[in-house]
Amino acid sequence: VQLQASGGGLVQAGGSLRLSCAASGVDFGTFAMGWYRQAPGKEREFVGRISRIGSTYYADFAKGRFTISRDNAEITVYLQMKNLQPEDTAVYYCNAQKYGTTVNYWGQGTLVTVSS
Repeated sequence: VQLQASGGGLVQAGGSLRLSCAASGVDFGTFAMGWYRQAPGKEREFVGRISRIGSTYYADFAKGRFTISRDNAEITVYLQMKNLQPEDTAVYYCNAQKYGTTVNYWGQGTLVTVSS
């Protein structure tokens, strides 16, 4: 199983980025997909999740600014982020959680840096 995250980079405050997470080696339809992030010196935190049918759930800080979507045909999940702020600077990780089990997989992370 591989989760390949991409799309991170440097952006100015107020800007936007779209992260992608391409999955391979998984039956994509049996997994909920999530995004997490870890800022320097902090613990990893939940950003949001999308179910196999497209239902989404977000952390409070992400509501209204971040949107998760998935393309089951392309086996890819996306995180669209807008109005980014310096406090959004972190390594962003995608996660695949298999329904009905404790099985989950992590991608390698992609760094997002927001300058003020």
